[in-house]
Amino acid sequence: MFWLMTHPVIDAQAHLYRANTPAEPWPSDPWRPTPAVSAFTGEQMLEAMDDAGVDRAVIVPPIWQHDDQRASFETAAQAPDRFKIMGRFDPYGPDAATRIHGWLDQPNMVGMRLAFLKWNDGGVLVGDVLDDRSLDWFWAECETQGVPIACLTQASVAGLGPIAARHPRLRLIVDHLASVAGDTVGESFGALDDLLALAELPNVYVKVSDAPNRSKEPYPFRDVHDVVARVRDAFGAQRMMWAVDITQIGDLRYVDCLRLWQEGIPFLSDEEREWILGGTAAEVLSWPA
Repeated sequence: MFWLMTHPVIDAQAHLYRANTPAEPWPSDPWRPTPAVSAFTGEQMLEAMDDAGVDRAVIVPPIWQHDDQRASFETAAQAPDRFKIMGRFDPYGPDAATRIHGWLDQPNMVGMRLAFLKWNDGGVLVGDVLDDRSLDWFWAECETQGVPIACLTQASVAGLGPIAARHPRLRLIVDHLASVAGDTVGESFGALDDLLALAELPNVYVKVSDAPNRSKEPYPFRDVHDVVARVRDAFGAQRMMWAVDITQIGDLRYVDCLRLWQEGIPFLSDEEREWILGGTAAEVLSWPA
């Protein structure tokens, strides 16, 4: 690295999972790793991190594993200085009101990750969940307990606005720049204006994963620099959180996804790089050096 980082470099999202075996079968539903990978373990992640110069990573159990988070807990327990967890939680579950208490008391747990699935029927209901006032108790409880929530909203990101406004001490993290798969960068970031509108709410943060893998160019992915600039100008680096989503980057190199933020975006200052690459995650997730 060409400057001295004072914060650890933190990858704020890594889907880690073990192989499909009779002892730990994958759920028999449409959700599968994309691209299809037979397993991506803690050992593989640590190797990638060491090769690239990444100090820490936040384990996010993948959508398709539903509530089975055994692998995440076991992986974090083996390397607690390198891994923490943002666990999955079903606010519609029959035991949700009880299960939520003491969420952060679980070993190596630093928050929640919601992908807005109703576990029972597997339907993607992003807008419906964000508008569902029957979940007011859930957002309020997370605010009271100080539980940060990472939200996979995709293009429905505007729905987080009323929730953030009603719960000003609730830390909400928008995953993947609210992007979707698209044939062009413009299509992928079609909800960018809605995302930027949330910048007026100081308790909303942005996970800047999906900048490289929505690009249509090789490193340094210049066609997404304008997206990064607009997000930086609106939110500021202290509300931007680096992540790679390593199982989703296809043929991209993990190290290039890091280099983009270290040196590939010329208009970022060293101080901004510090916040994006680790400072924001360490502060928001209460994971100091």
